[in-house]
Amino acid sequence: MAGRAAPAPGALLFALLCAAAAAAGGGPGDNPAPGAFGHVYRGAVNISSERVYAFAYRSEPGQVDAVRVYVNSSSENLQYPVLFVVRQQKGVLSWQVPLIFRGLYQRTYNYQEVSRTLCPSEPTPETRPSNQIIFVDVASMAPFNIAYELLVTKLENFQLETNKAFNFTASPSQPQYFLYKFPQDVDSVIINVVSDAAYPCSVVSVQDIVCPVYDLDHNVEFNGVYQSMTKQAAITVQRKDFPGEQFFVVFVIKPEDYACGGSVPSSIHGNVNRTWNLQQTKNLQVTIVPSINKSVYVQAMFFSFLSFLSFYLGSVVVAFVHYIRVQRKASAGRLSPEHGSGMMTSSHPISASTPEGSSYGAIDESSSSGGRQLPSPERGPPAGSDTDSSVEEESDFDTMPEIESDKNIIRTKVFLYLSDLSRKDRRIVSKKYKIYFWNIITIAVFYALPVIQLVITYQTVVNVTGNQDICYYNFLCAHPLGVLSAFNNILSNVGHMMLGFLFLLIVLRRDILHRRAMEMKDIYTLDYGIPKHFGLFYAMGIALMMEGVLSACYHVCPNYSNFQFDTSFMYMIAGLCMLKLYQTRHPDINASAYSAYASFAVVISLAVLGVVFGKNDMWFWVIFSMIHVLASLALSTQIYYMGRFKIGDVLFWLLSFPLTDMGIFRRAVMVLYTDCIQQCSRPMYMDRMVLLIVGNLVNWSFAIFGLVYRPRDFASYILGIFICNLLLYLAFYIIMKLRSSEKLLPIPMFCIVATAVVWAAALYFFFQTLSSWEETPAESREKNRPCILLGFFDDHDVWHFLSAAALFFSFLVLLTLDDDLDTVRRDKIPVF
Repeated sequence: MAGRAAPAPGALLFALLCAAAAAAGGGPGDNPAPGAFGHVYRGAVNISSERVYAFAYRSEPGQVDAVRVYVNSSSENLQYPVLFVVRQQKGVLSWQVPLIFRGLYQRTYNYQEVSRTLCPSEPTPETRPSNQIIFVDVASMAPFNIAYELLVTKLENFQLETNKAFNFTASPSQPQYFLYKFPQDVDSVIINVVSDAAYPCSVVSVQDIVCPVYDLDHNVEFNGVYQSMTKQAAITVQRKDFPGEQFFVVFVIKPEDYACGGSVPSSIHGNVNRTWNLQQTKNLQVTIVPSINKSVYVQAMFFSFLSFLSFYLGSVVVAFVHYIRVQRKASAGRLSPEHGSGMMTSSHPISASTPEGSSYGAIDESSSSGGRQLPSPERGPPAGSDTDSSVEEESDFDTMPEIESDKNIIRTKVFLYLSDLSRKDRRIVSKKYKIYFWNIITIAVFYALPVIQLVITYQTVVNVTGNQDICYYNFLCAHPLGVLSAFNNILSNVGHMMLGFLFLLIVLRRDILHRRAMEMKDIYTLDYGIPKHFGLFYAMGIALMMEGVLSACYHVCPNYSNFQFDTSFMYMIAGLCMLKLYQTRHPDINASAYSAYASFAVVISLAVLGVVFGKNDMWFWVIFSMIHVLASLALSTQIYYMGRFKIGDVLFWLLSFPLTDMGIFRRAVMVLYTDCIQQCSRPMYMDRMVLLIVGNLVNWSFAIFGLVYRPRDFASYILGIFICNLLLYLAFYIIMKLRSSEKLLPIPMFCIVATAVVWAAALYFFFQTLSSWEETPAESREKNRPCILLGFFDDHDVWHFLSAAALFFSFLVLLTLDDDLDTVRRDKIPVF
């Protein structure tokens, strides 16, 4: 009727409660008592008496109303708990008090205080307010009264705001969750959660707006994305993953701390049949901040590619300047035959005689065509050389060609020169070293394909299960792209691939120039300088590219199991660099590709065994240390005797010893006495002996360190052994080069300085630990830090950039280190 006043909201709610009571029935426990929000209700229930409370409220259009129910019972009787059932329009939630949680080894924990947030009703498109009602049933099967308390409140701070910190407290029996809605101009956010205390262990979960909300320890992993947490957690959430553009942030406290690396109190150990009342609580602070937008991704990709394209530009400039200088010298007539041109058509062969015992393999001073003397810098014997009577006697007796060609006589000379160890046909030796290149390509394909398949599986598992404890990212700077959770860690490895390819191009250019010179019978190419064999350089370039590929694969999902993917080609790079250094002055006696890669296979196999058994098994470390020491001694013997000491021959002799006569034994004893005991005062090869003594001390120190401390990161431990040996050998090589009065040209000097500077900067960022799979995922996240470069890359990404450049410069050092010897005769280049 016109003019009648509309009923008051309170009258409507009262009528709603009366209708609900009439529909409930007539039993004494079935009549719901009207409840008021914020009021504490106390009562008692038993098997014949229960209580029902009805709470009604009005929901405004577009408003999300969250209700939290708090209950308490002083009874610790686990046989007759108090049962609470909350009924809503579209759901039912129930629990008991005391609430029981189960830990490891059948331990149980009970809590008398429980509070739960009810799943809020979804906003409806209605434009008018709607009336809602909640029923809370309290019951027990106890034959006696059990007291309880009930409090129902409406949450005022249920929706989290952007860039605004919110503090709250949670416990295993009182989980918390809140709502967040994406602002219109934000496509992704980072949920930052911090706590002053590491324990109790907690779980942070992001779930879609679906009821029921999984907010207890036993079911929080059933839905959404989740992380365990001690002091810090961070989850990146993208708008595209939530069609409703909103989500719940759930916080659950675990009853035990094992998942976060903690332990149970000592009083609990050994008592598995008791139920404990620990009452753990944790104070938390959550802040949701916007993440980066798409333009930052574009800037980061441009930065990554342009940074390393600048190396290409620099290489082109250097090659062009070199070309101009060569052309100017050629036009000025400085490379004419009268001035020692490299275009001479007649070559001067290495002599077969060795006058004075120190010029073995010398080039004849007169040409067979015209008797013109070659202009080349004359270098005397190295410091410390002496021509005593024994050397003169050797020159007197070693005159027959068949004796002079015997490699046993050549390689046991006191002072060796490069001509002594570069006697084999160049084409055969080059083909031998080219096998390094082809083999490493085969290894790379067969190694990389299963690795890629495995990490794709890892990433799929992470995306499907939502378990972000599988991968050890820096979650404060993990920017997803597509299915990848941390695209920035993958993008930063592009430097290894680009600079590896650039190094291949530089080596290819040198190889082409060398071939042209060989075709033109260039005397300086044939008989001067270090013999040019590029197979190892090609292998190093492929190894650098594969390091980028496998490092990117590792960072798809970094964890303890696949760290070996990141280090396998690091072993190869270090090993190939050492082989290249040794090959430079020992081109005829370097290891074959098959034996070298077989050795790398053994190392990688040991690395895998170390990952599996190296954590706590003492027997593994004893065996590995013995292998390490014995391998060092065997390799030292091979190097000291220039490959003339055959391990296989010694083993054969030991096995066949019962069949040999005592004369052989006496001769072996005399050899050992002569070489080992008489020479102890002054070894025959002093420089080699010093290097090998220092090298063995370093390796034995590593073996002792591993045996005593047993580091968990076994892969890095082996890598440390390789790197220390490489640095030791490189330092020895440079020192001996300078000691032999050889020069360092500007380009290798620049590369050495650049290598040292860039490696120092790279190692600084490497030791800025942002995560550690040696710890639990929650403990690892305590080390997470924000991005430092372009808001996209973290410290470890900068390490990737700098280490790629440092490796590139290191390769250039090996490539250009002996360029000063290109005009020095090989019989004047000492071997060390």
